[in-house]
Amino acid sequence: MKVTRVHIIKAATCGGLLDGLDVGMRGTQSGPERFEPLCLVGPNGAGKSQFLQVVAEAFQVVFHASVKKEEREKGNEDLQFEIEYVIRRARAREGALVRISRRGEGKRRPAIKIERRDGADWIECPMHERATRELLPARIVGYTSGDNETLSLPFLVSRGGYAEAVRKQALDRVPRSKPDPIPDTRLMLVDYGTHLEVLVANLLLGSMEEKEALLRDAKLKDLHSFRCVIQLAHSAVPRSSARGTSTRKRKGVQLTDELERYIDRLKRCSTCHAYDERSETYVFDFLVTDQTRAAFGAFWAKTIELYSALHKLAMLNDLAIPKAARERLLRDIKTRRFASRLPEPQDEDRVFRFEQVRFLPRVGEGVVDYVSLSDGEHQLAQILGTMCMASFANVLFLLDEPESHFNPQWRVKFISRLLDLPTAGGKRGEADGAAAQQDCLLTTHSPFVPSDMSRENVLIFRKSDSKVDVRRPDIETFGTTFDTILGECFDVRPPMSEMPRREIEELMKSKNCDEIKTGIARLGDSVEKVFLMDHLRQLSKQEGA
Repeated sequence: MKVTRVHIIKAATCGGLLDGLDVGMRGTQSGPERFEPLCLVGPNGAGKSQFLQVVAEAFQVVFHASVKKEEREKGNEDLQFEIEYVIRRARAREGALVRISRRGEGKRRPAIKIERRDGADWIECPMHERATRELLPARIVGYTSGDNETLSLPFLVSRGGYAEAVRKQALDRVPRSKPDPIPDTRLMLVDYGTHLEVLVANLLLGSMEEKEALLRDAKLKDLHSFRCVIQLAHSAVPRSSARGTSTRKRKGVQLTDELERYIDRLKRCSTCHAYDERSETYVFDFLVTDQTRAAFGAFWAKTIELYSALHKLAMLNDLAIPKAARERLLRDIKTRRFASRLPEPQDEDRVFRFEQVRFLPRVGEGVVDYVSLSDGEHQLAQILGTMCMASFANVLFLLDEPESHFNPQWRVKFISRLLDLPTAGGKRGEADGAAAQQDCLLTTHSPFVPSDMSRENVLIFRKSDSKVDVRRPDIETFGTTFDTILGECFDVRPPMSEMPRREIEELMKSKNCDEIKTGIARLGDSVEKVFLMDHLRQLSKQEGA
């Protein structure tokens, strides 16, 4: 798929600064086949993260109206929007131009529509028909790594709806003999709390090329071993006397049959295991071998299925968050005021956790502990792993500052690393005749990412007194030097820190040659230093005359 236009009619986001924003993202002539990430660049507070949030909220609203079993929450009821995108349905030879919208006037309730372009006309599609559902993205994947969790809001709302459905099924006092499985949501959030779920799933079930891509920069060879701990009757977790749908009655956390099945599968895949009946604690140890991978592959056909199972178990950790914090978080989410990192329980209080995750080094012997890796190594493996496991068609990635923890060298290589993935844009399906059908919108505060993209795929965000302005660069950004991009996208001229810039400006006004010579001796190389040296030569000539 490929997003081509976003019109935010009313958002109540950024103090209303995004209201009325109408952005032509890309043209439609090239179709959805080529994977071309689009970069949102600009200073802090310019509305980039909020823009991604609104895009996620818009799709959440439409998912709830069309596929309610997969999206149980209404989302942002105040949001009005129009979003256009190109998408290719299954077995279709060409992409369809689709418009989703919710807009209204006066006191009329805004209408939600899904429309398909037919020639010069927009044809409204019946909301609940299968053919209409195929016009919607298969998954919206959000990634955030910073302390400002603006983008997380719609995903947490979606997660809350899913968790409530699980809770009701697990605590159902009159259970059906075979309850229907609870479908996954189409909104999927990947943040720092999910990094091990992503990495372990990829390194167990991913291809050799994918594992190489994830571990190359950390100079690791493969996953060596890890432990999973599941404690259902821990003192930090509230107990329930309810009798749920599971065939197994618990003293502590009540589980659905689906979650009980995942625990049984982990037990069957483990190298060794232990169980404490008093605290209902399982300890599963895994020495990763070909046989271990074969066992996991027998239960989970795809990486994302294993990730989903691990993530659903990890979602039980919310039960270990103190009640007051949990209630405050729910209130903040419902009132749409959430903008901070999720509270996290202590490791020893978690219902589900990983321990002793170790790797084989690329060179030498022994093992490398996961905790010894840097934040940048964690972040890179997580982002690349997310792209690998969500390698099916019609996925929209929303990445908020994905290179924030990288060193400059990794930032320079980041986009090429995404495009070089064996699954980039859905390449995995090309053997079956499916072209790349994914899209990616990402935000950044660095000049490195725009230099890897043509100006058509770069949008500069600026906040004025009354609104957010969005424009394309006036220069060609692909292959342009970082200095030039800093000037164009961030208005940093010259490209140096504030203190030396001020000193150079003062010296350029000075008539004291000795003072200027002393200043020049302190400065590193730059164009501005050359100008200052020329200023000194002019003064010396005047004194000599």
